[in-house]
Amino acid sequence: MSRNNKSGKGFFIGFLAGSAVGAVVALLTTPKSGENLKKELKQKSDKYFDEVDKYFSETKHNAGKVIDESRRKLASILHDLKSKPEAIYRDAEKVFNDVKGKTKEVFDSGKERVEKETERLTSSVKAGIGTYNDEKKQ
Repeated sequence: MSRNNKSGKGFFIGFLAGSAVGAVVALLTTPKSGENLKKELKQKSDKYFDEVDKYFSETKHNAGKVIDESRRKLASILHDLKSKPEAIYRDAEKVFNDVKGKTKEVFDSGKERVEKETERLTSSVKAGIGTYNDEKKQ
């Protein structure tokens, strides 16, 4: 952007310098009367000033467009920055609930296994004690 700004300044300075040099050369080399020369110089200078004014108006208009676009982009970025933490929180909460549910499933499954193994071990011990008592009686 600063390069365009420098180019614009350079163009404007060159334009003014060229206009001034052209006016002086025209003044010195033309065989016209003073009154006609004054009118022609005034017309040409008015034309050049109109062109410069038009150039600045266009530049101002373009700068306004750039500023508006920058504002829209900034608003979009700010919206994203505000909404991202909420989305991250929702995702984290979902992951937490999923992990909590799976942990409960694993815990319940492990608890059932331990109960089954405890029952099997208890019945094996009871059977062993029963067999021992039967053998002892004989």
